[in-house]
Amino acid sequence: MAVSPESVIKDLKSGKYAPVYFLQGEEPYFIDTISDYIEKNCLNETEKGFNQTILYGKDVNISTVMQNARKFPMFSDKQVVIVKEAQEISDLGKEAGDKLLDAYIQNPLASTVLVFCHKYKTVDGRKAIGKSLEKHTVFVNSKKLYDNKIPEWVDGYFTDKGFKVNPRAAGMISEYIGNNLSRIANEIDKLLINLKEKVVIDEALVEKYVGISKEYNVFELQNTLVKRDVLKANRILKYFEADPKSNPAIPIIVTLFNFYTKVLMIHAAEDKSEGGLAKLLGVNPFFVKDYIAAAKSYPPQKVINIIHYIRQADLMLKGVDNVSVGEGDILKELVFKILH
Repeated sequence: MAVSPESVIKDLKSGKYAPVYFLQGEEPYFIDTISDYIEKNCLNETEKGFNQTILYGKDVNISTVMQNARKFPMFSDKQVVIVKEAQEISDLGKEAGDKLLDAYIQNPLASTVLVFCHKYKTVDGRKAIGKSLEKHTVFVNSKKLYDNKIPEWVDGYFTDKGFKVNPRAAGMISEYIGNNLSRIANEIDKLLINLKEKVVIDEALVEKYVGISKEYNVFELQNTLVKRDVLKANRILKYFEADPKSNPAIPIIVTLFNFYTKVLMIHAAEDKSEGGLAKLLGVNPFFVKDYIAAAKSYPPQKVINIIHYIRQADLMLKGVDNVSVGEGDILKELVFKILH
């Protein structure tokens, strides 16, 4: 049975190492976090020279991996064998390779910590090897987080580092960076390096250290659309157009699509209490008032039309029926349609 990445990290930090780890799935962050921890901490620096082996899937077959796993450690109680890019192992998923792997994981060498980093793909859980991996290894299925879970993950990451973050700041980070957990972690780490004492992370700190402009960002654009502030919306669009590399249009489109989709859900909701809406939308209650304000500003049919306009803009940005219109003009046209 698959276990959570968090539970594996907890065990590792308490010094509990298993003989075999099989880390698979679409989200590479958790796979890297677990394998990096084992690589850095299972052995001391002296032991690593003799007892730590890094293999790459494209360069090995299962037989080579097993040969390394069956070695005994030198001058140490353990050896570590990490197979990166394990999804590229030529005979993984084939009968001969699977038989070798299955025989080993059912009777692994206790002195070896063997780690498979099987990124972006999953083994077939219906096949014998898939069932055996789940039963006989520390098996992690690393799934992409849904967008509405990212702020919660950001909050947890700060907590693990000994900091608190307010909901709006966590939302800013998740909306600005998206669901790339590795990039989010890197940006948070850079932010924390600049802090000399434990403080609550707020919007000002995020704006300062994550590089989000205080006045000209997608959140401010969203707010101006809710308030129907045409002048400020156009100022923000000019700022975006002047620096398209830092303000790419597609992430802006995605943010607006997610926002107005939630506004439409509010119109259709039976329970319109703030608590009920927060649960329905999957957002922190702190943000519910923003969506309620938007629902008051835009009636249901207008929201449906806006979502249609956003879809059209997304297609144009991807080159569908568009050979000459630039990103800036596409955003301007979209915002005009939203506001009028």
